[in-house]
Amino acid sequence: MQTLPRIAAGLALALTTLGAATGLAQTVPDSLKVTFCGTSGPLPVRDRAKPCVAIEAGGSLYLVDVGPESAENIALFKLPAARAKAVFITHLHSDHIGDLGEFNNNSWVAGRSMALSVVGPPGVDQLATGINQAYARDHGFRIAHHEHDGVKLPAAFGLLIPKVITLSGDQASGKVRSKVAWKDEGLTVTAIAVEHSPVTPAYAYRFDYKGRSVVISGDTKKWPQLAEAAKGADVLIHEAQNADMTRMVSRVLTNSGQARMGSIMGDTLSYHTTPVEAAETAKAAGAKALILYHLTQAGLPFFSEAAFTKGMDAVATPRGSCRRTA
Repeated sequence: MQTLPRIAAGLALALTTLGAATGLAQTVPDSLKVTFCGTSGPLPVRDRAKPCVAIEAGGSLYLVDVGPESAENIALFKLPAARAKAVFITHLHSDHIGDLGEFNNNSWVAGRSMALSVVGPPGVDQLATGINQAYARDHGFRIAHHEHDGVKLPAAFGLLIPKVITLSGDQASGKVRSKVAWKDEGLTVTAIAVEHSPVTPAYAYRFDYKGRSVVISGDTKKWPQLAEAAKGADVLIHEAQNADMTRMVSRVLTNSGQARMGSIMGDTLSYHTTPVEAAETAKAAGAKALILYHLTQAGLPFFSEAAFTKGMDAVATPRGSCRRTA
């Protein structure tokens, strides 16, 4: 396997009815296409953006999270921003929402013909309202400057429209908590509760389109209910954090006089998934392929893919499924 640099993180997955095929080449017509626009953890890493996964289906563009630096990749990868319909927010940590305002602005200027929906847990309404307020004067300036010779920038199309998804039931019940969050042009998106406490609620999302399916975990510790909700998926895209590497970083920070940051790094062990645990989840789900993303340690000096994924090969994979880091 090979660790992908930023430009190669534009991995496109053209999923056929019979399975999943990967490649950077042209997409199979009318396919479910996935592009990684950000794959790092929250630490500053050169040449990697924070979490952002782009989904193309039915001629429209959807995003799952828009972490800092990802809006630039969306433009560099020449994704059809003007055809964006919705952004699905997994949770409200800053590394998952930092470029929402920029993507909204960029796709509006590119010619988006509708307001952009922001779908996610309670709090996305405040997020959308705040960004709308923050960019209001910018939008006014752009309208004043660029609306001429047939170019139009309708103010209403530059807005973020929140859609709050609430899930019933008790998280401690052990039952899958999920709800259809979006249906359009043959695409169904289901929100699935995962476990990222004290960040709650936090959601994974399952995209189903014409017999093909992709599940994106968002941030979570190993959560059996996610495996249940991901049953039979073509691709499971799962966050991953190597626990041994995290402990090492925590110790180094503490021993170098940065006890505050060492403590914060150590805290992250309680609510993330290790690569081995992600493989176990994929096995339980019967997913055809597993891709690790939101890699906390990727890009740091001591990182290697072999060390990061150590132990995964001991987990039997269903039907010879593939795995890789994005």
